[in-house]
Amino acid sequence: MDLHVKNMVCNRCKMVVKAEFEKLGFNPISVELGRVSIKESISADAKKKLSERLDLFGFELLEDKKTQISEQTKTAIINLVHYAKEPLKINLSSYLSERLNTEYAHLSAIFSEVENQTIEKYFITQKIERVKEMLTYNELTLSEIAYQLNYSSVAHLSAQFKKVTDLTPSAYKNQTSDKRKTLDEI
Repeated sequence: MDLHVKNMVCNRCKMVVKAEFEKLGFNPISVELGRVSIKESISADAKKKLSERLDLFGFELLEDKKTQISEQTKTAIINLVHYAKEPLKINLSSYLSERLNTEYAHLSAIFSEVENQTIEKYFITQKIERVKEMLTYNELTLSEIAYQLNYSSVAHLSAQFKKVTDLTPSAYKNQTSDKRKTLDEI
C-alpha cells in the first residue's frame, strides 16, 4: 500500500517520516520523497494516529488523488532542480510525463487547479531558490550557475532572478540577511 505524504522535501524528511511509521508499528518497504510504501493495509484509526504524528512535524497524509498528483509533480521538480547531479539539460514536460507516467496536459491542469499556479512558474521558483543557495555558498560563478540550471545565458538568469526576487544576483549576494525559503514554503 502506498501512502502519499505532503512536505517531504529532503533526506531528513524521509528519516523523520520513516521513524514515525516505525513508532506506530509499520515497517515501510520504501520511503521516498512524498511516498511511503508499506506491506500491510492500514485501518482508519491507525491512519488517523499516523496523520496526527506526521502533522506534528509539518507533514500531511494526502487522501485526495488530485492533491497526490500535484505533490508528486512538486517532488519530481524538487528532485530535478535540487538533487540532480548533472546540469538541467532536460525538457520539463517530457521529464514529468515520463516520471509520473501521465500526459503533461493532465498534470498541468491538475497542478494549476490545486496549486493556483502553473507548473512552469513553480519550476522557475525552484530554480531561483537553487540559484540563491548556490550564490550563498559562493562556490560557482554566475556563468557556471546559469549552465548548471540550463539558462541560455547569464543575462537570462539575471533577468529571471530580478523578476522573481526584485534583486539582481549581485545585490542578493551582497545583502546581509538570507532571504531563502525552505522548499516546503515554495
